[in-house]
Amino acid sequence: MATKIRLQRHGRKGYAYYQIIVADSRAPRDGKFIERIGSYNPNTNPATIDLNFERALYWLQVGAQPTDTARMILSREGVCLKKHLLEGVKKGAFDEAAAEAKFEAWITEKKHALQAVKDNARESLKAVDKARLTAEKEVNKTRAEEVARKRAEIAAEAAEAAKAAAKEAEEAIAEATGTVEETAEEAVNDAPAAEVAAEPVAEAAPVETTTAEETTPVVEEVAPAEEAAPAEEPVAETPAEPEAPATEETPKEEEAPKEEAPAE
Repeated sequence: MATKIRLQRHGRKGYAYYQIIVADSRAPRDGKFIERIGSYNPNTNPATIDLNFERALYWLQVGAQPTDTARMILSREGVCLKKHLLEGVKKGAFDEAAAEAKFEAWITEKKHALQAVKDNARESLKAVDKARLTAEKEVNKTRAEEVARKRAEIAAEAAEAAKAAAKEAEEAIAEATGTVEETAEEAVNDAPAAEVAAEPVAEAAPVETTTAEETTPVVEEVAPAEEAAPAEEPVAETPAEPEAPATEETPKEEEAPKEEAPAE
């Protein structure tokens, strides 16, 4: 049975991680497997690899064939180097202690390189954060300058408006003061004319009083005449009784002229 070391996909769309498994070459990618020997997460920087070193070395020694991606992971973790050194020990190229020393030196160098990658990534992140912070400060500074400029313009406009209002108030006060002074001058100029006009009126007042005094006795004299009128009314009533027959008086009046005519 051909055995392969390969990756089995997990996770979601856009965020996939993989399990490192040993499976039959005829099995589907996400089907049954023989053993899981680690995991691989490429979403981090650097990529996170969790590998069971002893089991991976065992499956390589018994003939399991890794895929390209699995071979890269095993080589990065030193599994392929360890297998090569052990084969050299078997052939008598060097002893096991020399193989272990070479492997330890490689592991130390690999750790330093990995740490340098992590440090560089951290520094790059810090640089990106610093650049973003600087850009934000520049933007905030520009906004603050713009706000200060607008506030200065508003303050200048308010000051100009206040000056204009004060000027208008002064002009209004000056106009009111001038109007009051002109009114006072006109009143002072009109005062003598009013006094001169008041003197003839004061002189004419006694004439009217004397006229009133002279006319009042006339009213008193006329009053007795009006009172005498009722005394004449009974005299007019007394001759009304002998005038009973109107027909008799008319012939007498007609005959009277006839008698006077021969006398002439």
